[in-house]
Amino acid sequence: MRTTLRKLGNSRGVLIPAALLAECGITDAIELRLEGRSIIIEPAKPSREAWFDHRSTGGEKDAWQRLPPDADNEDWEW
Repeated sequence: MRTTLRKLGNSRGVLIPAALLAECGITDAIELRLEGRSIIIEPAKPSREAWFDHRSTGGEKDAWQRLPPDADNEDWEW
């Protein structure tokens, strides 16, 4: 698909057809990034979407699960 850039103040804008936006899952917010000399437009991800992706999925225990069973029986020293 070929289109033209339009002047918007000191910037330039592109009109993207609604069908193309719907196919890409873009509603309001987008992410822009450069790859070489290409501009990539993607739907924006929620700001906290990948916060827990680093967590183990069952194979390795989380840090609190690796504590010895009697860890809470002693007084804490600061």
